[in-house]
Amino acid sequence: MLASPVRVHPVTRLVECDLPEFGRHHSVPTTPAADNLVEVENVSFAYARRPVLKDVNLGIGRGQVVAIMGLSGCGKTTLLRLIGGSLRPTQGEVRVGGKSVAGLNHEDRYALRRRMGMLFQFGALFTDMSCYENVAFQMREHTDMPQELIDDLVLMKLQAVGLRGAHQLMPSELSGGMARRVALARTIALDPMLIMYDEPFTGLDPVSMGVIGQLIRRLNDALGATSIIVTHDVAEALELVDYVYLMSEGAILAQGTPDELRASAEPFVHQFVYGETDGHLPFHYPAEDYATDLRAREHA
Repeated sequence: MLASPVRVHPVTRLVECDLPEFGRHHSVPTTPAADNLVEVENVSFAYARRPVLKDVNLGIGRGQVVAIMGLSGCGKTTLLRLIGGSLRPTQGEVRVGGKSVAGLNHEDRYALRRRMGMLFQFGALFTDMSCYENVAFQMREHTDMPQELIDDLVLMKLQAVGLRGAHQLMPSELSGGMARRVALARTIALDPMLIMYDEPFTGLDPVSMGVIGQLIRRLNDALGATSIIVTHDVAEALELVDYVYLMSEGAILAQGTPDELRASAEPFVHQFVYGETDGHLPFHYPAEDYATDLRAREHA
């Protein structure tokens, strides 16, 4: 039985309909632990007996936009689920706002989640609701705001992503980039302190990808939020984030600012950042010498 929603009045920090222009990359120095909104300490996680995360440590400072990158299956999305409280670590601790997520009771965990926003891969809009209704959903579900205020806030959020004029359209009438922007407006509906993005650039054309990237940066700064981006899109991510954690096989292999990762001489980091086909991760799967293998087959 789900806990009944707590009725709250969100602080409306997006007071202007049009966001100011921000640069694509804000360099923010690494923050001390006391200023971290999210802390992951010695976390390991396994599905049944299959290990996914191994002794992961990271900190995400308030106000930062941080990318978690790595090859498919390395544990990035699992890490987001641990931060959001939908999974519990096998060992270690995840803290958000100084609170141990796994240690919260049912009601407090849901209260914490209401202060988080999640942009799912491909947006995950409610297909039978208009753009307006998608954005208004959380306001109606978790607050007791009057309809007049909901109207103003929904149009404000849609204006922030450039789609106020599309408020009556259904998801089936939107392009992929427009749907992602409506999903982003829904994500920020209650002015979350923490916004998480799971592959926000997947399936987008270059223009839409650039628009989403700029919105992530600008909305984070305008809301005074903290953002975590899980993505494979290295070029786009390095232009907008403040800090990067690079994962491999469930562990943090490297970390640093975008410039530090670009300049890294570590073979895996260099190959990943520049998309090289051969290197630390070889193009060829391990096999016998080719000529020897061919001769052996001829005599078989």
